[in-house]
Amino acid sequence: MKSSPFPYIAITTLLLITITIMCAMDFPFNWIFYLTVLGQILLVVMVYKVLTDDYTTDKTFENFYEDRPVEPFEVLIEKEKFR
Repeated sequence: MKSSPFPYIAITTLLLITITIMCAMDFPFNWIFYLTVLGQILLVVMVYKVLTDDYTTDKTFENFYEDRPVEPFEVLIEKEKFR
């Protein structure tokens, strides 16, 4: 069973938000330092999990956004005369 990358995203985000709050509340430096190092490691793991996730879709760039479909259009190029 392959795991989803979403728990890694949630854990990393919550940890980094917690570090920001701890900095604003003047927590001891060693707590903030070690949690920052842990956050950097989790960030690398999160990026790896997201990039190696086996996700496929049948959507293309022609589909644009799902909530506002756009019909494909053709761009006409006019010949311009330069001086």
